[in-house]
Amino acid sequence: MKKFFLTLGITSAIVLPTFAQQIQAEFGTEMSATAFYANEKKGAPIRWINVNTEKSTWSVNNGELKCTGHPIGVMRSEKQYENFIMHVEWMHMEPGGNSGVFVWSGAVPDKKDRLPDGVEVQMLELDWVKLNITDGVIPPIAYVHGELFGVGGVETVPDNPRGTRSKSIENLCKPRGEWNTYDVVCVDGTIKLSVNGKFVNGLSKSSQKKGYLCLESEGAEIHFRNFSIVELPPGVTSSEQTAAEIKK
Repeated sequence: MKKFFLTLGITSAIVLPTFAQQIQAEFGTEMSATAFYANEKKGAPIRWINVNTEKSTWSVNNGELKCTGHPIGVMRSEKQYENFIMHVEWMHMEPGGNSGVFVWSGAVPDKKDRLPDGVEVQMLELDWVKLNITDGVIPPIAYVHGELFGVGGVETVPDNPRGTRSKSIENLCKPRGEWNTYDVVCVDGTIKLSVNGKFVNGLSKSSQKKGYLCLESEGAEIHFRNFSIVELPPGVTSSEQTAAEIKK
């Protein structure tokens, strides 16, 4: 039912508590662009490290990753990624469920909200807006259809601004109990997001453009499947644009 898994960055490094370095899961695959274009069918497994959740938060069964949503926190990829194409299918199981994938992250959780920096590729269940009405005002529907935004001090330029966030120009996400598909192209500080087969969102000029991937646990059960990374050639990325390496 369960399995569970990290590596490098460059120049600077930080050290986290021992619990944060435990292998948590082996889920998804990665391959180089060369292997992809050579039609190689099998990539290497992606290993994930538990940062600040429980072992019971994550479980893998028949290629599907289940996240209970408790406690709030993340697990991170074993290695850093710079330029890549990410494919992931996800399905919320509860009304208003909240989750996402952080790309180009330092994978160091904030002490208050328990989440790291990076660029969040958000995954919200459609009823989230109905469950977060404030003073009779319903939040913008854009919240639940694949927003992109920098967090933890990472700055970006939104393609379709909603404040500092970038909203999708079409609402294509499906409700709980149905699988959604994200294809995310991340190159040189620019991100383009396809939701269920159509590119509808993007941002550019990310101040951090190399780092870890983080899968988010944020209060509700969510399932992931068919997670894959195709690594593209590196670009010109300075140490200031790279997340610090986490050492064991």
